Amino acid sequence: MATNKHGIQNHQKTKIVATIGPSSRNKKTIQGLIKAGIDVVRLNFSHGSHSDHKKVIDMVREINAKFDTSVGILADLQGPKLRVGKIKGDGVVLKKGDVITFVNKECIGTKTKAYMSYQDFPKDVKVGEKVLVDDGKLVFEVVSTNLKDQVKLKTVFGGRLSSNKGVNLPDTKISNPAITPKDQKDLEFILTQPVNWIALSFVQSAKDVNLLRRHISAKNHLAKIIAKIEKPQAVKKIKSIINASDAIMIARGDLGVEYPMEKLPLVQKEIIRKCIQSSKPVIVATQMMESMMENPSPSRAEITDVANAVLDGTDAVMLSGETAVGKHPVKVVEAMNKIIEQAESIYSVSEKRLRPDPESDTFYSDTMCFTAARVAQKVDAKAIIGLTVSGYTAFKISSYRVDTPVYIFSTVEQIRGTLNLVWGVRCYHYDKFTTTDETIEDLCSILKQKKHVKKGDVVLNTASMPIHKRFRTNTLKITVIE
Repeated sequence: MATNKHGIQNHQKTKIVATIGPSSRNKKTIQGLIKAGIDVVRLNFSHGSHSDHKKVIDMVREINAKFDTSVGILADLQGPKLRVGKIKGDGVVLKKGDVITFVNKECIGTKTKAYMSYQDFPKDVKVGEKVLVDDGKLVFEVVSTNLKDQVKLKTVFGGRLSSNKGVNLPDTKISNPAITPKDQKDLEFILTQPVNWIALSFVQSAKDVNLLRRHISAKNHLAKIIAKIEKPQAVKKIKSIINASDAIMIARGDLGVEYPMEKLPLVQKEIIRKCIQSSKPVIVATQMMESMMENPSPSRAEITDVANAVLDGTDAVMLSGETAVGKHPVKVVEAMNKIIEQAESIYSVSEKRLRPDPESDTFYSDTMCFTAARVAQKVDAKAIIGLTVSGYTAFKISSYRVDTPVYIFSTVEQIRGTLNLVWGVRCYHYDKFTTTDETIEDLCSILKQKKHVKKGDVVLNTASMPIHKRFRTNTLKITVIE
């Protein structure tokens, strides 16, 4: 694997998102993570203060400037977290058939009554619906609700109920707003920062995404939206959610609790397929290398899981606790990058290359991007080179999953970080726009200096003519590097 003059690696086509937390919230470790292969840092707003996250943002921007990288920043909103309250002692043991009442007024929980943080639970829940606690270790069924402040539950699968455990409602349509009061406060901070992506938790419909879009637009921010798929309701409406979003995260933690476990692998494959069809990036997340929170190497099952996500065609794989609170944050990225490299060596893209839609408003531009992917294969091109302001060309070319490396140049720093999440795309700064021919020659020269291409290599240049009008891509040129 080649490196640039600073020792930063030219990474694989499949990107790595790494969560920053107490184990990695320092410049030395973040720089080590970037050298090891991460492309996007994730700030988890379920944890940490605004000042903690601001320090990470500043460090990433400083490292990007110093090492000529475009590492992106993803701000992940907490969303409506449902939890039981305090339970007496070290918890209570519930057996099959035991009845417990969940109330929406805080109290110390017992075997017969416990507080649950979701205030509208009695109004939203219906008799017969399932309630899962502690990642599904305890399963209850709704017996009755007074529609105000009490819900009676019958224990289906028992166990120890202890304080502050998470609650999942796979059958219930939650009426809580997608953006909670905490999320609103976090957004006020996030939208003052140069973040590239904002992830919305527990999305149930396109309306949730559109609500966040309005918040972002009101601040004239360029951040793009990732819809996190964590609930069965989202899976049922996945097409409209993909259309409303800029990217998708398959958050297998909560989704794996609420959705039938045997269907999860197929859902992952189907969502990835639909995202590629729509030219929307997709991230596979949760428990990918979890054993490395303690151990210096992954389990064989984890190796296979990461490789299968790559073979499914995902844009990115994500690390959560492994890099945030784990013992080996840099080692886990190094291990993941090796797995990606091997999986990509056998990854076939031909069946995923989809033809442009003649009914689309962008059909002509899409056709140029599609043609670039096909021609690159025919002429054994060593690079596809493009210019973008919005990022559209990069998203579209990436969706054709071309084997050829894609290098995108942009004047917009925000877009460069955004595109670092996108499969196969590498971004650089460029602002010397003259004629189309001179710009193409300049871009080829820059890539030659960076040793991405060499004399005699064939490359494809996508562009818009006339270049100063910044039209969508309408030109394709074959160039031999001199």
